[in-house]
Amino acid sequence: MLASARGFWARHRRKILVSLGVAGAGYAAYRLYDAHRGQLVRVEQREREEQAADELVKSQLQTHFENVQRISDTTTLPFAMHYLRTRIMEELDISHLTEKLLQGKGESSALTPKEKIDTWEKIKILSFTRTVSSMWAMTLLSLYVRVQVTILGRHLYLDFARDTDGTQQEAESDTFSKSGHKDFLATADYLATYGINALIAQMQRAATEVLKEKQLKDPMSMDQVLQTVLQISDMFMSLCEDNSWINYLVPENANLYAQMLALSSSGLDDSSLLKDVGKLDQLMSETRIVLASEDFKNIIVRSLRKIAEVVTEDLAAQIGTPIPPSGLPLAKLLARVAQLSLPLLEEPNKNKHIQIIRSMPEVELFYTFLYANMPPET
Repeated sequence: MLASARGFWARHRRKILVSLGVAGAGYAAYRLYDAHRGQLVRVEQREREEQAADELVKSQLQTHFENVQRISDTTTLPFAMHYLRTRIMEELDISHLTEKLLQGKGESSALTPKEKIDTWEKIKILSFTRTVSSMWAMTLLSLYVRVQVTILGRHLYLDFARDTDGTQQEAESDTFSKSGHKDFLATADYLATYGINALIAQMQRAATEVLKEKQLKDPMSMDQVLQTVLQISDMFMSLCEDNSWINYLVPENANLYAQMLALSSSGLDDSSLLKDVGKLDQLMSETRIVLASEDFKNIIVRSLRKIAEVVTEDLAAQIGTPIPPSGLPLAKLLARVAQLSLPLLEEPNKNKHIQIIRSMPEVELFYTFLYANMPPET
C-alpha cells in the first residue's frame, strides 16, 4: 500500500503541489482582503465618529451663541438703552424753547423779532441734533453690545470646549461669573454715562454746519429730509478724525472705569474689587481692534443709511396728509423731526430699528465671521 501511495504521489505530485499552491494563494488573498476590509471598516468608523463629533461641536457652538445673544437681549442692551434714552432726552430737551415761542405769541412784547428768530434757529439745530444723535447712539450701542457678546461668547466657548468631564454648563456659569467678564459687559453703559455729552456736542457742530443755509420758510421734501439727515451723519463722521467716535463708546482705560463702577456700587475704596484685570484688558483690546476696523465702519454706515430711510418713511406717515412735491416749510417739520428720536430709543424688544439692523444680511455676516475668529469682511 505504501508503494501504491508512492506511485500515486509520483504520478500526481505536480497537480497536488499546484493545488496546494492555489489553495495557499487563495487563503492568503482572503486574509489580505479580510484585513483590508477590516481596515476600511475602521476608517469609515473613525470618519463617522469624527463627523459626529464635528456635528456636535457645531451644535454646541450654535447653542452657545444663542445663549450669549440671549444675555445681550435680556440684560445688557435693555438697561443701557433705557439709560441712554433718559440722557438724550435730558440733554436735548427743546420744550423750554417751544414754551418760549408760545409765550411770545401770547405777549407781543415777550420776544423781540431777533429773539424769536434765534429761538427758531436753536429749535432747528436741536431738533435735527436730537434725532441724528439718537440714530447714532442707538446704532452704535446695539452694534457694540453685539460685538461684546460675540467676543465674550467666543472666549466662553473656548473655555467651555476645553472641559471634557461633562460639567460644561457648570464651567460656563463659573467662567461667566468672572469679574473681568462682568466688567467687560458693564462698559456698555459708558456711552450713556460719559460719552453721550461729547457725541451730542460733535453732532450739534455737524448739524449747525449742514443747516446753516437752510431757511425755516423754505419747503423741504421727504427726500430732502433724508439727505439732510445723511449729510449731518456724514459731517459728524468727518469731524471724528482717527475714529475718535470710539472714545464716545468705550473708555480709554477700561480697568479704571470698571474700578470706578465697583467703588460707586460698593462705596468702598478697595482695589481688590477689580479681580481680573488681565482678562478685561484682553477683551477690551480685541474690542477696540474690531471697532477700528474698516469692516465695522462699513457696517455702521450701512446701518445708519437704512435707519435714516426708515425714519424718513415714519415722518411721512406721521404727517398723514398728502405732501406737496416741493415739500412742507422746514419750520412745520421741526417738531415732528424732534419726535422721531423717541422710537429710536425705545426698549430693544419693542424697537423696530434695532431689529432692522440685526436682520441686515451684511450685519449677520460680519458677526458670523467675528464669532468664528475670522477677519470680518463685508
